[in-house]
Amino acid sequence: MQLPAELVNKYNKQAPRYTSYPTVPLWENNLDTSEWNELVKKAFQDFGKKEGISIYIHLPFCESLCTYCGCNKRITKNNGVKDPYIQALLAEWNKYKLIFTGKPKIAGIHLGGGTPTFFEPSYLHHLISSILDGAEVTANAEFSFEGHPNNTTFEHLKTLNDLGFDRVSYGIQDFDAQVQTAIHRIQPFEKVKYATDSARILGYTSINYDLIYGLPHQTMETMGDTFSKVYELRPDRIAFYSYAHLPSAFPAQKSFEKSLPSEAEKSELYEFGRSLLVKMGYVEIGMDHFALPNDPLTLAKNNGSLHRNFMGYTTLPSKILIGLGASSISDVYYAYAQNEKNIGKYESLVIQNTFAIQKGHIQTKLDIIVGKVIQNLICRKQARIPQEVSERLSDDQLTTLKDMEKDGLLSINRDEIYVSELGMKVIRNICSQFDLRLAENQSKKALFSKTI
Repeated sequence: MQLPAELVNKYNKQAPRYTSYPTVPLWENNLDTSEWNELVKKAFQDFGKKEGISIYIHLPFCESLCTYCGCNKRITKNNGVKDPYIQALLAEWNKYKLIFTGKPKIAGIHLGGGTPTFFEPSYLHHLISSILDGAEVTANAEFSFEGHPNNTTFEHLKTLNDLGFDRVSYGIQDFDAQVQTAIHRIQPFEKVKYATDSARILGYTSINYDLIYGLPHQTMETMGDTFSKVYELRPDRIAFYSYAHLPSAFPAQKSFEKSLPSEAEKSELYEFGRSLLVKMGYVEIGMDHFALPNDPLTLAKNNGSLHRNFMGYTTLPSKILIGLGASSISDVYYAYAQNEKNIGKYESLVIQNTFAIQKGHIQTKLDIIVGKVIQNLICRKQARIPQEVSERLSDDQLTTLKDMEKDGLLSINRDEIYVSELGMKVIRNICSQFDLRLAENQSKKALFSKTI
């Protein structure tokens, strides 16, 4: 079901991606390290001992700049950056281990970047084996990493697989040569095929491709060719992201501004890509994500156990996500904390045996209630709206919700909201109607990308 052009124009507005509530720009920044210590300890006692914890490790280095990228990264070919950064990661982890009141149970590890495969296999082996030393791994743990097809070697894949990794995500973005040149992400199909085949030979059970629509020089024809190549390799999951054009924050994006598709063309590219994915047998999980019918994400969607956190959609139920590394974000249910983004400052603080927290937010009871509403809308397409939320909705929010109902995006039955298939295309807009903090800080909308 395609979103009509008039609704694209009406609802293609800036809104958060809701990997957390509140979203990072709306945090109160009211957290100090002593409070963080106590809240981590409380969360571990309340949830961690039973559910286990997930770990996100940010490895920020890249050898070259992909001009579309909005991630926190450092471009370098200097091997000298590797040892001090690994040492800092382990020092940070050891500080968390001192807070935990018992042996940590690891429910998941994800290596993100940057380019995790910037590090040789020996570095990754040392990092992961050191983290696992003295910890217990849960029976259903999920270990995954992001790989660049150009430098993900068979040895990378084998080393991580031997440590328990069986999921890999490759940043493909687009296979067209002109598009790749414009975004400075040149990777031949043969490289991607080799990285994909190697993972399968080693027994990886899940391979994800990141694809982006709205990139410079993209057309229906080039996207059709990209998706035919994707179909040939048939990854288990696909993240089909909207390109976020924020040149004021990421100046490199200015290099291809004049080659971007119009908003209408971008919407058509999304609908075309989505239709191809459905024809290829993929199930739409929710915002941006698709998976094959028997994939755990699809099964979780079907049985109502899907979750969403800073890493996107997940099947992991753990309420604790510990972020290690520069700019990493931790979520311990009661509070959020983000590390210092500057790599040098991060390393210095951690080696001094303190947390490198740059900003944080202590959750209020209302934050937790609103967060559950948004989580249910994104993961289950429906939510009960508690009185604590409904009585705080502004006239503008209520009016927009009524408009959305008239436009067929959702239905309202007393205190229940049900999102239609059409509404899922603008789910970020729907969620933002219950975002009480965004309603109070309308100027912050400019910090977010448009929804289509």
